[in-house]
Amino acid sequence: MNGPEKQAQRKEGSYLIFAEAEQSSSPFFPSSATAMASASSAASLRLLRRPIGLAPLRPARRLLCVASPTAALATDGDSSPASSASMAQPAVVDVNPPRGTRDFPPEEMRLRSWLFDNFREVSRSMAFEEVDFPVLESEALFIRKAGEEITQQLYNFEDKGGRRVVLRPEITPSLARLVIKQGKSVSLPLKWFTIGQCWRYERMTRGRRREHYQWNMDIFGMPKVRAEAELIQAIVLLFERLGITSSDVGIRLSSRKVLQAVLDMYSVPQHLFTQVCVIVDKLGKLSREEIEKELISTGLSSEAVQGIIEVLSLKSLSKLEEVLGSGVEAVADLKKLFSLAEQYGYADWICFDASVVRGLAYYTGIVFEAFDREGELRAICGGGRYDRLLSTFGTEDVPACGFGFGDAVIVELLKEKGLLPDLPRQIDDIVFPLDEELEGPASSVASSLRKKGRSVDLVEDKRLKWVFKHAERINASRLILVGKSEWERGMVRVKILSTREEFEVKAGELQ
Repeated sequence: MNGPEKQAQRKEGSYLIFAEAEQSSSPFFPSSATAMASASSAASLRLLRRPIGLAPLRPARRLLCVASPTAALATDGDSSPASSASMAQPAVVDVNPPRGTRDFPPEEMRLRSWLFDNFREVSRSMAFEEVDFPVLESEALFIRKAGEEITQQLYNFEDKGGRRVVLRPEITPSLARLVIKQGKSVSLPLKWFTIGQCWRYERMTRGRRREHYQWNMDIFGMPKVRAEAELIQAIVLLFERLGITSSDVGIRLSSRKVLQAVLDMYSVPQHLFTQVCVIVDKLGKLSREEIEKELISTGLSSEAVQGIIEVLSLKSLSKLEEVLGSGVEAVADLKKLFSLAEQYGYADWICFDASVVRGLAYYTGIVFEAFDREGELRAICGGGRYDRLLSTFGTEDVPACGFGFGDAVIVELLKEKGLLPDLPRQIDDIVFPLDEELEGPASSVASSLRKKGRSVDLVEDKRLKWVFKHAERINASRLILVGKSEWERGMVRVKILSTREEFEVKAGELQ
């Protein structure tokens, strides 16, 4: 590196900062070729190609170049005014959010709020209390030796204090942590719910993002299947509130104890149970041959593999009872749950499917997942019993079960069924002073109405024609005009926009 180049890199504020970004289709994201073309000299090009401390450029990536507006690159000599001016321009920033994440402009935020309100109303009707936790958690809370896919999808890093942390990929471990923290200060059973953001670095498909919001409902301290029956009713209530029927969606039920019973039949060692669960959870996603190959790789015999797959292919609870016997705990639990479903009135929503095991290692009993009957979408929600989760964190176990319900898939289903609500912006009042000198009185009127609980948009410096169009855009109910002659008499003019009715009212009596 020659002298001028060294000086350029030593001089504060006179060098480019390079950050790798994923390929984007945004027209605002300059390609690396465009960035290079903006350099005006050989020295500039050398700096661009080999910035200090960075690995060689990869052809599948683009470069986002951020430069100070006053920064100037050192050159080998000539630099025209035009090229100097172009180099002084601030870099264009990619306006898209990171891949797999979302912005929520007002119309999207109204939809999200509507959905979350439904989550909360169902939870309230089931007598659950709302809780919340940090999005940033200790990495140890989510690292389990189970070969789970989720452990490969963590957004994890070391913070400035040297601690290993993670953006939570799911909510149940955070919930368990809070239960442990509360200890004996709370009485069982606990019925808690939360709506929180989760992060997973995974391949994106329809309804699957790298960040999503998730509604969780969990019950601690209820060992019987009544807890599962309650949770499934909550899911059904939510679907019914949204206009979804049992012909649109079903809920598959099984139990981890079914798989345990099959493994016991073939004397499969206990330590392989979780690993087998993770593999058979891929049934329907991978071919039977691929599943068999993965199971054999764990050390299972061909006979055991065939037996596992045959049992997990069953769709009839009576057939399962024939294979395992009526005395098996898994069969008894499932028969009780189906009986409760009849009493709750949602039997037409549920069906037995032995292949449902769920991919998370901590499930111990009944598991379930809601699915789109047309098969166009991934699982809409899922959950089950996890009676032994707390002991993995070094404390005494408490019977528990719960489910997670993501926001992305249900929105896709509502779109598919034409059930997305029309949620226009709605404002109660627009207050508009007809004269500049009436801005103070208009502010007083707006403030008074806001204190009475009305939503008020105070508009100034606009033509009356624009105000009427604005009122239509935001679905305002009333237009309140503050005019000189009316205000001198202590009055304002009110226009009901839906009926075009117009009248005067005393400013102090405006409701």
